[in-house]
Amino acid sequence: IHEDYFAAGASLATTNTYNILHDRLQPQGLDALYHALHLRALAEAHEARAAAGRGMIAGSMGPLGESYRPDLTPPVDVSTALYAEKARLLAPHVDLILIETISSLDLARGALRGARTTDRPVWLSVSVQDRDGTKLRSGEPVAALAEVLAETPADAVLANCSMPEAMSAALDALKPLGLPFGAYANGFSEITPHTHGTSAPEYCARHDLSPGRYTDFALGWVAQGATLIGGCCEVGPAHIRHLHAHLIATGHTVA
Repeated sequence: IHEDYFAAGASLATTNTYNILHDRLQPQGLDALYHALHLRALAEAHEARAAAGRGMIAGSMGPLGESYRPDLTPPVDVSTALYAEKARLLAPHVDLILIETISSLDLARGALRGARTTDRPVWLSVSVQDRDGTKLRSGEPVAALAEVLAETPADAVLANCSMPEAMSAALDALKPLGLPFGAYANGFSEITPHTHGTSAPEYCARHDLSPGRYTDFALGWVAQGATLIGGCCEVGPAHIRHLHAHLIATGHTVA
């Protein structure tokens, strides 16, 4: 899949390490494979980059507990230690650490502190409410990330794994933080509190988010000043290919 995205014009591959977390592996009796699974995922990303002859690799660190479940956020000291372990495993093999789909301020704190135990650049990406992009899924304001970043800085801030309709408001809240910023939306139907606890494959994929429509959303984010643009769940190589072509055609530089 990394090769497909590079061929579509993507500049960065995100490692398939999002869900390689002790709290996901332990219930399945797979925790002994924690290190081996990371190394296999990292190797796959490197193989794809070598085949493409270009591109960067971001080491993905997903949310502890469960995606979109800020109520499952562990104490900051616990999350810091878990993320530090993961970041140190990723760091020698990646260009940057990508903290993804963070739904609460405390989880952002722990993830940033853990990631900063390495020498890699750190990008922090948060998931916002689908009907109000100014709020994290916890209900806390996106703008309050300023307090977290004052404690432990990031090199870029983004919003991800929310509907594209929510991203404009999220970007308005991220821009004043004074860092490179961007968005990569998903192609799911709305994620609400009523669907908490539902595994991602059971979320309904939208049927109205064509590559052209996604490109229209993304070009709006670029107009807001975003420089980091991509796609999350259900946004495939066809979407990225269409977006890449339009960015080039409209005179934008794609690094």
